[in-house]
Amino acid sequence: MRGFLALSDRRDPTDADRLKALEDRIAQMKGGPAEEHHMKKDYSQANLAWRMVTELVAGLGIGFGIGYGLDALFGTTPFLMVLFILLGLAAGVLTMLRTAKEIEGLKLAETAGDDRKDERNGD
Repeated sequence: MRGFLALSDRRDPTDADRLKALEDRIAQMKGGPAEEHHMKKDYSQANLAWRMVTELVAGLGIGFGIGYGLDALFGTTPFLMVLFILLGLAAGVLTMLRTAKEIEGLKLAETAGDDRKDERNGD
């Protein structure tokens, strides 16, 4: 262990400068930060779409289940099932709208954050 420390102490101060220069040249050759691939954004949009579809179908399924169960319990065959399917549809649509508003708020905040970064870099 002592030999390792002794070797690290012998380094020239110019080695750090050479390493920094090499890192700068590599970064310059790469051309800056890589852009995000468009497929990643598309997958993100597809995930959001599937989330909304799932919320709508879940509302319908829960409404159907409650309505069917109450119809079987009370013997009112189609009435409560239709009523609760419609209520489930309304609940699913409301949930989808809330999700869309949440996503819109996140996108607006992200856009505002990007604008602030641009303003700071421009000054």
